[in-house]
Amino acid sequence: MAIQRRLSRELFLSTEIVELRQMCFTPGRLFEPGKYLAGDLPNEAFDMGLVDKLPPVRGKSEELGDPET
Repeated sequence: MAIQRRLSRELFLSTEIVELRQMCFTPGRLFEPGKYLAGDLPNEAFDMGLVDKLPPVRGKSEELGDPET
């Protein structure tokens, strides 16, 4: 049985973008895998270890904007 890494909600800013690795079912909503703001995900996603930090963006890709024409 693999060891599962759990990251507490307190490690994330509510405005930080995180990755939900698996589906998360709550009584009111279904969250599909993908990128979310940490504040938008339920506590259950963090408690079950379904949330990961995204790797830092490096190089020119962190400079988002419209290319000059």
